[in-house]
Amino acid sequence: MADLAVFYEHPQWFEPLFAALDRHGVAWTPIRIQDHTFDPADPRPPAPVILNRLAMSSFLRQEEHALFYSTAVLGHWETVGARVINGAGALAYDTNKARQLGLFAAAGLDIPNTRVAHRRADVPRLAAEVGYPVMVKVNVGGSGAGMIRYDSAEDLAAAVADGLTPVGVDGVALVQEYVPARDARVIRCEVLDGKLLYALALDGAGSTFDLCPADVCMVDKPTITISAFTPPPAMTSAVERIAALSGLDVGGIEYMIDDRDGRAKFYDLNALSNFVARPLEVLGWDPHDKLVDYLKREIGARPQTSNSEVAA
Repeated sequence: MADLAVFYEHPQWFEPLFAALDRHGVAWTPIRIQDHTFDPADPRPPAPVILNRLAMSSFLRQEEHALFYSTAVLGHWETVGARVINGAGALAYDTNKARQLGLFAAAGLDIPNTRVAHRRADVPRLAAEVGYPVMVKVNVGGSGAGMIRYDSAEDLAAAVADGLTPVGVDGVALVQEYVPARDARVIRCEVLDGKLLYALALDGAGSTFDLCPADVCMVDKPTITISAFTPPPAMTSAVERIAALSGLDVGGIEYMIDDRDGRAKFYDLNALSNFVARPLEVLGWDPHDKLVDYLKREIGARPQTSNSEVAA
């Protein structure tokens, strides 16, 4: 019987995790999202603990993407008693950039000046309120998808007229001021079990909107360099507060320093933590071991179940 099920979509990203699970002797089973189906009347989760590794960018790799399907199945497994790591609550923020920004603001943190629309026709008016240059972003994004910068009202008006502004899978768009990141740097803070695990500085981030720091992601982004970073205590507290409010068990929270005023602007929450490329070189330790230790604690905290209660 499996103690843990890993619900995932991109196998290459998780080879280090799978290896760590095997190295630690965890009884686990893989669940590929692509070909998964479920019975909503089935009271048996696939394991007492389920690790959700759904990538928001999954819709870029398959026509029949699984974002909304995953919300349904993870919610079902929670309902029948499984402990889902990054469950339906965290996923509700991960799949909604507008909700993320609202959460950051409610936590007393600065965010880029933003408006949210569900009609393309409203985008030019909202851009005028925000000011140029302006970013138009999809609400459900991943790996930098669905983000375009417009430097003038004329450029944006032409794109709207031609139907070329980004439209995401949920039809919601964000119209957001372009924030010049100080030193072209963004900070990604990884959290685990409510605490800061480590932070990275991604330098050269102005060259791309795809800031995934995992090994597989970095192949085509040689202009970005990654280094370990120690956030100020106020930023650590802010990140941990966001994790608690969102129900984020493991994942990344990103901010940048606005070069215009020196203030930290929070802009992204990502419940999929791939962890850093070359962790021993960048951090001096492998964060997958700490993730597996956390999963083992979660497994140990679950009541013992019989074979009839949990699907093998």
